[in-house]
Amino acid sequence: MTIGFSHRIAACGAALCAVGALALAPSPSAAGTDPSAPASAPATPEAPGRGTAAEGAGTQVRPGPGAPAVPEVSALSWLVADADSGDVLAAHDAHRPLPPASTLKALFALTVLPALPADARHTVDETELRGIGPGSSLVGVAEGLTYTVADLWRGVFLSSGNDAVHVLAAMNGGLEATTRRMRDKARALGARDTHVLSPDGYDRPGQVSSAYDLAVFGRAGLHDPDFARYCATPEAYFPGYGQPYGIQNTNRLLTGADGVAPYPGLIGVKNGYTSGAGNTLIAAARRGGRTLVVTVLHPRSGGGLQVYEEARALLDWGFGAEGHVTAVGSLAPAPHTPGTPPAPASAPAKARPGPPARAHAAASSDSPLDVALVCGAALSGAALLTLALRAASRRRHG
Repeated sequence: MTIGFSHRIAACGAALCAVGALALAPSPSAAGTDPSAPASAPATPEAPGRGTAAEGAGTQVRPGPGAPAVPEVSALSWLVADADSGDVLAAHDAHRPLPPASTLKALFALTVLPALPADARHTVDETELRGIGPGSSLVGVAEGLTYTVADLWRGVFLSSGNDAVHVLAAMNGGLEATTRRMRDKARALGARDTHVLSPDGYDRPGQVSSAYDLAVFGRAGLHDPDFARYCATPEAYFPGYGQPYGIQNTNRLLTGADGVAPYPGLIGVKNGYTSGAGNTLIAAARRGGRTLVVTVLHPRSGGGLQVYEEARALLDWGFGAEGHVTAVGSLAPAPHTPGTPPAPASAPAKARPGPPARAHAAASSDSPLDVALVCGAALSGAALLTLALRAASRRRHG
């Protein structure tokens, strides 16, 4: 037997069901929203070049009226940025992964400097000097001698000493732990091109960074007073057997060594060289209240000192381009957008217990309370529908 009823009655029943469900549905405030709050404003388009990371192959620059021509340099990759604002003024293959050599020590310093008090004293054990790659640059750390942490940092920044790096890494929990922390630090700074395998930057297959990431590290370092002081130190004394001996910063733009003219206003940061990386450099200079940071990776002509001359040309261009170019990117990490999960770290953080999320429970469609409410709404609607059908039947047969 088929029970028939009019579409009008069906529609009425469906409406009654809906009314019942709506009556039991949570209010906007119960779902975690304020009904009196104004609607969200539409997103404002970002200004050209902001919120980007100098993406794209080849040379990236947006010149305006009066802009000087970008110098021709032989480096495989380079970047010029304003260290204060983070604006990238020009770049060439800025995200190309390349071996960084000792410029990676900038990331090492950013990671370890905050962990070790400068006046702490440490007597070196011979195990801490194991595993240093052949041909490494050394400051002369000796087994059995006692150094302050500040001594060791001068060995890192001035002499690019891999021996000093190994001892500081041992004090920081070991080479492997320090490597992991360097990876986490790079991600926290928004440096996604960097893969760390050795804290000292010694060539290893797969260990890479980029002109962009190294500029991020250099800029961050300039905002750390200890980092900025060490990287700007031209000369110092280092402890030795009997008496200290002099060491000189290997950044020729800072010291003017080997016939390289010192750059006016230079304030650091770090140079490097390996057979795999070629010559690499992060350099920063201040002029007229403005600070620029440049990175130059692997010049292909001009010999071992060419990296300094190409950095000089890029610094000159950057100071001359002030007000005449539009940024092509930013060294600042992209801001976190509410409602999106943050970038994952190397290991997920353990969840901490907290109070029940009432707003979430009220809005979720699969909580037990919501299921009961929905079922109740459905049953109420069904009962009302049954009553309507019976009334209609009495009208037809009565």
